[in-house]
Amino acid sequence: MKIFLDTASVTEIQKALTYGVIDGVTTNPSLVAKEGREFVPLIREITALVPGPVSVEVTASTPQEMIAQAETYAAIAANVVIKVPVNLEGLQVVRTLSKRGIQTNVTLIFSPSQALLAAKAGATYVSPFVGRVDDISGEGMALVKDIAHIYGNYRIATEIIVASVRHPLHVVEAARIGAHVATIPFATLAQLLHHPLTAAGMERFLKDWEKVKR
Repeated sequence: MKIFLDTASVTEIQKALTYGVIDGVTTNPSLVAKEGREFVPLIREITALVPGPVSVEVTASTPQEMIAQAETYAAIAANVVIKVPVNLEGLQVVRTLSKRGIQTNVTLIFSPSQALLAAKAGATYVSPFVGRVDDISGEGMALVKDIAHIYGNYRIATEIIVASVRHPLHVVEAARIGAHVATIPFATLAQLLHHPLTAAGMERFLKDWEKVKR
């Protein structure tokens, strides 16, 4: 399973890349706004740092405007993936961009039917938001299972990005299901490594090492 970092922070991306486990980055307007920087220069810097896909979201309202915006963003770098909302206008945009060879990530997926239509329109990726489903007492990972099952039935090439990840268990479940990608916040990346027995073991080994004659 690939791991993307869900952030627009250059500092977080630079640090995460040194760990050797990051395959791409996803951004959204909220994450970009937190950085307080001019948009295009920020995206240009991120795409130069990251060797894999970098999702950049369109914010226009009409298909024509979204397509124009998408082409501008795609011209920034070859690894830009255009994030498009899952609505009727978005499907038109995905279809057009797919024919033009521009990769897309259909976002805000909350049902298997949305994921199916996005794939049929030509989406490169779909992003089910598991944490937000959990927030309303649903089962976010059940949504991912359903999408994976449907895609498997028909050998659909669209990749599933498990998004809105809140904790390490979401990542582990995504891997169990066979999702192609989990996109995670920087804090969750560190949590994936933490285990109290590992910490206790390291502490004990270091204490014992102090007793070794050197």
